[in-house]
Amino acid sequence: MSRRDLHPAPDSPHTGPSRRGVLRAAGGLAAAGLISAATMQSAGAAPTTWAHPGALHNSGDLNRAKVRVAAGTDPWYSGWQRLINNSHSASTWTPNPQSIVYRGSGYPENYGILYNDIAAAYQNALRWWVAGTSANADCAVRICNAWSKTLTSIQGNADRFLAAGIYGWQFANVGELMRDYPGFDLAGFKKMMLNVFYPMNNDFLVHHNGACITNYWANWDLCNMASILATAILCEDGAKYDQAVNYFYNGAGNGSIEHAVPYLYTDSAGYALGQWQESGRDQGHTMMGMGQMGAICEMAWNQGTDLYSYDSRRFFKAAQYVAKYNIGQDVPYTTYTWGSGTTCSQQSQTVISSGSRGQIRPVWAMLHFHYNRRLYLDDKYISAMYYDLVAPEGGGGDYGSTSGGYDQLGFGTLTYAK
Repeated sequence: MSRRDLHPAPDSPHTGPSRRGVLRAAGGLAAAGLISAATMQSAGAAPTTWAHPGALHNSGDLNRAKVRVAAGTDPWYSGWQRLINNSHSASTWTPNPQSIVYRGSGYPENYGILYNDIAAAYQNALRWWVAGTSANADCAVRICNAWSKTLTSIQGNADRFLAAGIYGWQFANVGELMRDYPGFDLAGFKKMMLNVFYPMNNDFLVHHNGACITNYWANWDLCNMASILATAILCEDGAKYDQAVNYFYNGAGNGSIEHAVPYLYTDSAGYALGQWQESGRDQGHTMMGMGQMGAICEMAWNQGTDLYSYDSRRFFKAAQYVAKYNIGQDVPYTTYTWGSGTTCSQQSQTVISSGSRGQIRPVWAMLHFHYNRRLYLDDKYISAMYYDLVAPEGGGGDYGSTSGGYDQLGFGTLTYAK
């Protein structure tokens, strides 16, 4: 079977929650010239009725996967095979909860234990949703309950904020999938998210570890925004939901949409492109950004907020840009300059980085199936990246043992195909 054979026939157009026209202009800062009017939005975006499951996955997508896998239909079945062949998805996985997780410094530097357990919990949760196997659900619950009863803090150097962000949004998504399962300590899990992860997420977005506001790459903001958003959905917390969404629109750091996608272009074929903030750094972190911002957009979409299309689909243009370069084609690049450290010392990147070019990360299915199958847009470069290089997507454990292979939960072929 070729990768192109994994391309499914379109389903009917999206019939989920209506997109809420709740945004109102807030022109003060724009008028003052501090940020552009394009991103000057203020929102009471939180849903009045919360959808569950309603973070990375909605009930329609999960039910589609269940029906298509049972029928042996591709690409869902090929995505299912990636899942069940991953050792993390075994119902015999034994959790190893830690009271303190360290990343970057501290002893033992044990954050790998956390991301492996989260991957196992997520994969077992998916197996339960798709196949209905109680042994997998019980395993996911054991992992969640063990950690919520044990974890008290996340420590280390600045990387502790990466751990709080990445593993925060991932773990909250597992809790969202298991929220109604018997034996799951939802109250205890919410307490862990609110008392251990959220304070660090919030602190980073407010203070940026005492550094210049432009010091940290987009992914640092994005993972903490995603953790706040996922926690808000899990806990039905409207204030936190609005905090994450408003940071996407207006945030001072590099995770807000205009900072993350600073320059726009149109290529010779007529496709709109957007330069990603980390493109001059390396392509591995750039593709990580596709997964982090994609997760934010998908979670918001499932609660009725369309960030995917905001500012004339600015994120779509960035994803096209990143995909085009990583399938081996040239893209324009504008010198990127920023302030670093605590003194905002000026730094510049004059060319796009070829480091890790073409790296495989399971972040593309979510974007392709939204823009091409929900919105019926021509996503030429995203589609090529997904079908020719990535599909079917695996997850944690399929892309190496280091943290980069666990920065995204994966299995988008199974869960997002339409």
